[in-house]
Amino acid sequence: MRFSLHILACFLCIYSTYGQRSIEKTLEKLNTNSVPYIQAETLNTSHDLVLLDARTLAEYQVSHLKDALWVGRQKNRLKEILLQITDKNTPIVVYCSIGVRSERIGEKLIAKGYSKVYNLYGGIFLWKNSGFTVYDPQGQKTNKVHAYNKYWGSFLTNADKIY
Repeated sequence: MRFSLHILACFLCIYSTYGQRSIEKTLEKLNTNSVPYIQAETLNTSHDLVLLDARTLAEYQVSHLKDALWVGRQKNRLKEILLQITDKNTPIVVYCSIGVRSERIGEKLIAKGYSKVYNLYGGIFLWKNSGFTVYDPQGQKTNKVHAYNKYWGSFLTNADKIY
């Protein structure tokens, strides 16, 4: 009987950790790693690169990374942005909420011949969770981040969530 209780306790512990959601587990499940990741800490100290925000315009208008260009998922907008980036060796970092939508945009950039394309690991959520700054449309620092919806917003722990 005592042995059975130990096995049951172990099973419950394993089951509870298996069911927990995290940005890391979600990226493992939804992404193919077709675009190399860049970590928030590395990006925070990097210069001379182009930041592309792959979220919706409504998300971008709440907050974004400093100097990021909104690209969304619209083909025409991506074409407009790429007309400004003529050197295909320019480092480009694409981000979204956690890194799923940005991987899709990154794949398109790589297919168009851009050679230094990176996906921000964990997106703006992990960026903000790590204590880095985001900006509103007026260029002012803000603690607000569009959380997309309640499910995805559960990954955002260090910001004022806007839906």
